[in-house]
Amino acid sequence: MDKILIDTDVILDFFFDRQPFSESATTIISWSENKKIEGFITPVICSNVYYLLRQTAKHEKVIEKLAQLLTIVDVIQMDRQVIKSALTSDFNDFEDALQNFAAIQQGDINVILTRNIKDFKKSEIGVMTPENYINTKMVSL
Repeated sequence: MDKILIDTDVILDFFFDRQPFSESATTIISWSENKKIEGFITPVICSNVYYLLRQTAKHEKVIEKLAQLLTIVDVIQMDRQVIKSALTSDFNDFEDALQNFAAIQQGDINVILTRNIKDFKKSEIGVMTPENYINTKMVSL
């Protein structure tokens, strides 16, 4: 079973129903819920999602949504080594570097799903858009 880091933009596409990306995001979340894949996020993703959802909803509602998400995906660790690796990396975006090195440290993440492929061009892990990942999986079914 693939183990996937689901980046912030994909989670936000799902929660905000951002067209035309929400259909693919919903498929990824559904596959994770149905154990076709193992979905992961990082604490930074959780924090970013909380902050952005909080712009449009009350704290209690946002907490409820995040709690539901955590029944579907797991959270990978971020520690000093992840931060140090991100700080000394060639990534242009620190947040993306954090996601990348947390996924590497996890040790069994197969793919990072994001719409910002270019921000992960230095990643040692495969990086795909949700749409491309879904199309690849559909071909192999």
